[in-house]
Amino acid sequence: MSTQPVRVVHHPEGVVELRLDDPGRGNALDLPTAEALRDRAAEVAADPGGAVLLRSSGPVFCVGGDLRSFAGRGARTGAYVHAVATAAHAAVMALYEVPVPVVTAVRGAVAGGGIGLALAGDIVLAARSARFRLAYTAVGLTPDCGASWLLPRLAGPRAAAELVLTNRVLTGDDAERYGLATRAVDDDDLDRAAYRAAAGLATGAGEALRAAKGLLRGDTADDLRRHLVGEARLIADLADDPEAQARMAAFLAARDGRHGRDGRSTPRESESVS
Repeated sequence: MSTQPVRVVHHPEGVVELRLDDPGRGNALDLPTAEALRDRAAEVAADPGGAVLLRSSGPVFCVGGDLRSFAGRGARTGAYVHAVATAAHAAVMALYEVPVPVVTAVRGAVAGGGIGLALAGDIVLAARSARFRLAYTAVGLTPDCGASWLLPRLAGPRAAAELVLTNRVLTGDDAERYGLATRAVDDDDLDRAAYRAAAGLATGAGEALRAAKGLLRGDTADDLRRHLVGEARLIADLADDPEAQARMAAFLAARDGRHGRDGRSTPRESESVS
């Protein structure tokens, strides 16, 4: 088993995989994991092959920020959260700007920053049992990883407001209907379908695919980059607020009461992690 929380795997047919590989923690983003994600995403962006495949090891995609790493920092909470968000945002930008197609495979829980990361892909395949939940406002925080920029463009402003403000949980089929997923697939077929999609793109007309993606993205990268700066600043400011710290502590206490204090996430509990 790898000791790295994020890995790059080179496959045949020109597929370069960025793999979240810390399943025991639900691929949660503490600072070391966010920095590893930033560095590995930059490595992929420098040599992306013909297509990039973003997926995870274990039963969940990414539960978002690791609240346990945020807790107990007092006046230093905001600075820590800002560092995590900034590193994760660099990864989101790297994936958004990579010139080749990006295929994302989402299984299990995808919450908080994990949603922005997943949606940075061009084609998003979701297992039918996947559970998408923003979850930020439940712990007194606001979206990061580009979720508040991507969601209105994919789902529309009304649906985005509902998802952000109410923390509604979407299944894989729901995510397809909302426009968050390209399509939902049976759980057992997710990895096979995602790799097949990536391999098909990687062996396609490379220059045409790059040009087509460039047309679709247009000149939006700078807008997203500016938005990410604002997201990081706001979530950090709120993380220093006593209400948010109390909400995070209450969430962790409730989770410990249900599951013990081993710090590990199950797919069910991870639906509520920001």
